[in-house]
Amino acid sequence: MLHLKDLSFRYKIPLRATLLVLATALIITGAILAREYDQLRRDLFQNAESMGRVLAKTLVTPILHDDVWRAYEIINTPFHSGAAQPLSAFGAELVLVLDPERRIYVSTRPADYPMLDSLPQVDPDYGPLDALIHSNVKEAPQTVELPGSAYFHLIAPIAHDGVLLGTLLMEYPKSVFMPRFLSIVYRAGFVTLLVLAVLLPVSWYWGRRMADPLVQLADCMSMVGTRLPELEECRLYESKDEVGRAGTQLKRMISELHEKQALERGMLANERLAAIGRITAGIAHEINNPLGGMLNAISTLRRHGQPDGIAGRTVSLLERGLMQIKETVAALLVEARVEGHALTSQDLEDIHTLIMANVHRKHLRLMWDNRMSDSVPLPSTQVRQVLLNLLLNAVNAAADGGVVQVMLYIEDDALYLDVENDGAHIGPERMAHLFEPFADPSEQGHGLGLWVTYQLVQQMHGRIEVESQPGRTRFNITLPYGAAT
Repeated sequence: MLHLKDLSFRYKIPLRATLLVLATALIITGAILAREYDQLRRDLFQNAESMGRVLAKTLVTPILHDDVWRAYEIINTPFHSGAAQPLSAFGAELVLVLDPERRIYVSTRPADYPMLDSLPQVDPDYGPLDALIHSNVKEAPQTVELPGSAYFHLIAPIAHDGVLLGTLLMEYPKSVFMPRFLSIVYRAGFVTLLVLAVLLPVSWYWGRRMADPLVQLADCMSMVGTRLPELEECRLYESKDEVGRAGTQLKRMISELHEKQALERGMLANERLAAIGRITAGIAHEINNPLGGMLNAISTLRRHGQPDGIAGRTVSLLERGLMQIKETVAALLVEARVEGHALTSQDLEDIHTLIMANVHRKHLRLMWDNRMSDSVPLPSTQVRQVLLNLLLNAVNAAADGGVVQVMLYIEDDALYLDVENDGAHIGPERMAHLFEPFADPSEQGHGLGLWVTYQLVQQMHGRIEVESQPGRTRFNITLPYGAAT
């Protein structure tokens, strides 16, 4: 079962924002309606007290003259006279005039409230109201609300020269202002719905905008748990707030993990190549001993024997095969030799001259940039062999009519050899075994050019790096001064 806490932030934040907007709208609307309800009550009480005060003064003369009919006309006329503001407009359903003994003197409904009857005689529910009128000593009108009663009651003393002549009682149902209150409720509800119709989409939009950085951060972190993503895959939000700083730190961590991964791959490749070098050197030495003996035997046979016919052809075939084996073994036994001849710019220009025949054969364009002017303390033979192997490899890889670029320069006490071609892309699987013996059968000869190059660079304490992408493959060799021995 999916719980709210398990929802994605792209839904959780907008939902919470929506609930907050709804709750705010309901609270504000409820507060406004409560205030309007109280205001309607106050208006009712103020109007009732004002009307009671006017009627009480008007009734003084009829009561003094004991003119019941005139008193009846005074309290009844506002209900039926069509006055500008009749009493019924304020919602009064009943008006009573009581004498000083709290008996009914006159009422707007004589049939229901006979003269000279007390209020409890008419209806026992009036008992608390009768007691309240008896204990009331205020001269100003007041509105009272008895517990459990469905009416508001206005009590207005009728007095003349400090003498109590009677009491005016006006009865209002509590529902008198409900139509007006409901009208306010409808208007407030309509306005609230309009506001929600505007705020809810906006809150949902901004909620999604706020959640997107968190979602992007979580998505990128989830990828780190299964594999190491590329930085381009993580579209992280960057800013100086907390989420932005977390995204920046995550990108930095991914970048450092990529560097660590590249170093680990490089170390593993170096260890693998070193192990292969030791194995191939051992095998080559073991092959060299019987190989030398067999070649010596064939040489002795040629000097002292007279092989002819099939025997002579067989001996020649054996000699060619053994010589090919010797060349392959010699390629596996790469050993740097100490030379007194330091590398000069002309040594590198000689490689330029040697490679031009291969360049013309494939109709290539060679872009040669030799910025080396002074000699450097590096073994010229080994450096030239490295450059020649890289050039032969680049020429072979380039398509007919393609481009090969060479840049040779000195920087920070090191010689840099950069060789680039526009040939086929080297894929990740092939790149992992690029410098292993016989790993690239497409090379001319025995396919050991890159192996020999790698061994020579390692012996000169240098570094070789390869970058390959569609349409561009680049080999970069770094040879520090004085490293070769």
